[in-house]
Amino acid sequence: MKRHLVLVGLPGSGKSTVGREVARILDTAISDLDELVVSAAGMAVAEVFATQGEARFRQMERAAMDRALATPPHVIAPGAGWIVQPSNLESASGAFLIYLQVPVEVAAGRLAGDTSRPLLSGEDPTPQIRRMLAEREGWYRRAAGELDGSASASAVAQAVVGAARKEAGW
Repeated sequence: MKRHLVLVGLPGSGKSTVGREVARILDTAISDLDELVVSAAGMAVAEVFATQGEARFRQMERAAMDRALATPPHVIAPGAGWIVQPSNLESASGAFLIYLQVPVEVAAGRLAGDTSRPLLSGEDPTPQIRRMLAEREGWYRRAAGELDGSASASAVAQAVVGAARKEAGW
């Protein structure tokens, strides 16, 4: 039986990019939770953080995940901090979670010049990403699968598809 595929990992690990490619290969939908929050809020993620706070963003993110999980199995790309929020991991217990593991330097390189991420302010996101990894890695490792996300998006997507076919009924 097919299960939702939920990609977790650091900012810059490729959740959205790889997720779109996986969805294309598997001919299924993708729910990018940041995009769903932006659509619901009518403003960018950074604006939600600035005007309504992180707690409100996390509520909206959780609601988007709940809606995504209520639909037929497909690819879901939550934000990097989704997994550590209370009861979120349990709410997705029927899904197949895959941790896209990348070195801090790879994630930082991918995010160079990206000003859309409110938790990564400043010139060099490396220190913030390093802190996030220290805080979140134990949560990411609770995923059922773990893949090296530092390769090209197409190579990582192929690995995710392989895991999905082997472990999640695809």
